[in-house]
Amino acid sequence: MALSPIQLTTTTTLLLLVFLFLTIYIQSTAADSADSATPLGPSAMVLPLTLSAPNSSRTLSHSRRHLQRSESHSTATARMPLYDDLIPYGYYTTRIWIGTPPQTFALIVDTGSTLTYVPCSTCEQCGKHQDPNFQPDWSSTYQPLKCSMECTCDSEMMHCVYDRQYAEMSSSSGVLGEDIVSFGKQSELKPQRTVFGCENVETGDIYSQRADGIMGLGRGDLSIVDQLVEKGVIGNSFSLCYGGMDVGGGAMVLGGISPPAGMVFTHSDPARSAYYNIDLKEIHIAGKQLPINPMVFDGKYGTILDSGTTYAYLPEPAFKAFKDAIMKELNSLKLIQGPDRNYNDICFSGVGSDVSQLSKTFPAVDLVFSNGNRLSLSPENYLFQHSKAHGAYCLGIFQNENDQTTLLGGIIVRNTLVMYDREHLKIGFWKTNCSEIWEILHLLSPPPALPSASPPLAPSGPQFYTMPEDLIVGFITFEMILSIMPPKLKPHLTKLAAFVAHGLEVDTSQVHLLNITSEYGHSVITWAIYPAGSGDYISHAAARNILAGIVEHRVSLPPMFGNYQVFDWSIEPPAERTWWQQHHLAVVMTIFITILLGLLASGMWFVWRRRWHSFGSYKPVNYVFPEHELQPL
Repeated sequence: MALSPIQLTTTTTLLLLVFLFLTIYIQSTAADSADSATPLGPSAMVLPLTLSAPNSSRTLSHSRRHLQRSESHSTATARMPLYDDLIPYGYYTTRIWIGTPPQTFALIVDTGSTLTYVPCSTCEQCGKHQDPNFQPDWSSTYQPLKCSMECTCDSEMMHCVYDRQYAEMSSSSGVLGEDIVSFGKQSELKPQRTVFGCENVETGDIYSQRADGIMGLGRGDLSIVDQLVEKGVIGNSFSLCYGGMDVGGGAMVLGGISPPAGMVFTHSDPARSAYYNIDLKEIHIAGKQLPINPMVFDGKYGTILDSGTTYAYLPEPAFKAFKDAIMKELNSLKLIQGPDRNYNDICFSGVGSDVSQLSKTFPAVDLVFSNGNRLSLSPENYLFQHSKAHGAYCLGIFQNENDQTTLLGGIIVRNTLVMYDREHLKIGFWKTNCSEIWEILHLLSPPPALPSASPPLAPSGPQFYTMPEDLIVGFITFEMILSIMPPKLKPHLTKLAAFVAHGLEVDTSQVHLLNITSEYGHSVITWAIYPAGSGDYISHAAARNILAGIVEHRVSLPPMFGNYQVFDWSIEPPAERTWWQQHHLAVVMTIFITILLGLLASGMWFVWRRRWHSFGSYKPVNYVFPEHELQPL
């Protein structure tokens, strides 16, 4: 029996509804199967951006990391680049790799500390830092140091522990362990087994700092320098070269190098203290000696060089004389409020933003040592840029409150190669351009070939950036800070994204700008790298290559973008899609087909109805038709 038009339309609608639900069910089943085949595993490794305090503070969280007194010849060198800057971070960092396979860390280079330490995965109280915590279980070569008479033991007398207390009320404590440490792809020094701290508790500034930990370069058995010297793999010396104002970066060499001609030396007495002290006797400003007793620089620990401190701190008599002399030379400049009203910073406006021209306005400062040698300081060695006033600068030398020690931090040795010649008990200074120090010292000659059986020289490829096997990489985010302000940067963001894509070896369409803000006179950009094409995730091989590009600073930018730093990378899982995101295509297609078939059925019914009326109504044979009256013509 043939179906009527109404029956046909109803049947079609029911079939379409069945088709709709079957489509949704099949898609849901497929999605569930995919999820069970590739579980997400651990949660995403999220490392949020944490900027340092404004540079106005002379007690910047990490700028006064000098220890309280609670701490009890090879031709190989480790050539290592430095990152970050005194302003706004308050420190310089270098990168080392620990474990097998290696895990990477950004560590503050600190001549005032005698232990290298990183946060551990077992840490009960650690902050969010630049890289993921060290995973001892991932390293096949890690060993905790067992309790012995030579170390402080834990309460169970199982392992050696450490506890470091710093003067600014921060601390680090944990377990001492030993593992293979690599020093970077520019190093000719083989990876070495080294003792380091595996942090379990952080407090204060160490908890809040962006850097992962500390690289202790001080004098002491646990110092990384002492350990390498004891092994006989480097000479008893190391050198630091901090980049200049508005440039940052720099270089470090573990091991001896030939001192360049013109390097100025002064005696350093390890018997005086564990810190690197120098024999400072006089300070001259604009060629005039400050009227102070030379013994003022010999109080308490004497005059200390501390690379982990940002600024310089003089005893009260020396600071008062220094400030008065500077003010006298700069009486034509206008004094302004510092960037932080909580501190009485001495700041001058109307100078101009060209750092190379500062010496035309600010006087020369000379440090004179007991042997008659002198180190000449340029303005960038005692000034820092005002973060809120264009063309203004503030004194980076302060009074050391209630302490007779003269503490010279990183600001004093900007663009200065400092050689810590521990073997000959002296420290050398040589003014130079630290951003080009490798070329200047001709240290870029290729390292000698090593036997194939040797361990890898340095992590230099994407395989060194490990991640759990079950981790699905949805996308990767990272922060980039540039030394230009957002208004100047925004017209060129498309071009900047292209340079980022080229440096990370991804397609430009994968690079997405998530956010751009202004921090302390710089632009802070949040980038995201998404899967190529219509993919849902990034393969581990591609993710490792991207992370290598981020961590090893492979993104090269032209001068128009100024200087930059890349940091705080984060691996994110694929975004969890809603029901509508999973099934919207099927729903839309089903509605479209339903409407189309409905229109088709309506059209067929309309045609059928027209044809029915055209044939007229059916009448029986004996039907009597009514008579109609004929109308006259």
